[in-house]
Amino acid sequence: MGDFLEHYRGLLRGIRDWPRWDSFCAQVSAAADDGWFVYYVGQETPTTPVPRDTFRRVLAEIDALLHKDHRESYLGIVYVDDFDAPQLIKIYDPHNLGSSCGSSGQQVPPGWVLSRMAPVRLGDVLIPESRKRWWQQLFAH
Repeated sequence: MGDFLEHYRGLLRGIRDWPRWDSFCAQVSAAADDGWFVYYVGQETPTTPVPRDTFRRVLAEIDALLHKDHRESYLGIVYVDDFDAPQLIKIYDPHNLGSSCGSSGQQVPPGWVLSRMAPVRLGDVLIPESRKRWWQQLFAH
């Protein structure tokens, strides 16, 4: 538990531009194995890592969602602990950004956490039904 929270709360670097995100996704997908936990914050906390193919599919779908829903010239809503050998990736939902830095007094949790460590519950988050259906369909294959 400590390892996950240390990484989650630790120093993370933002991916600011789309080309960097695209190359990072390709790199992580190519190197993927069966050791990634996929956590949609607000849903059930996973207790086991997903198979490599599932991880790749989830990453590809999150990538497509970000490209579709985050219509900015910059990205700025993805944070990683290490670009070359990531252990934790925080991805904020474009439809629930609020103030991710917490300057408004209320810190918005990320939408998704992809981690090499078993995640711990990060609290309750109200998730729109359309997002829940999208998420459930990813695992229906």
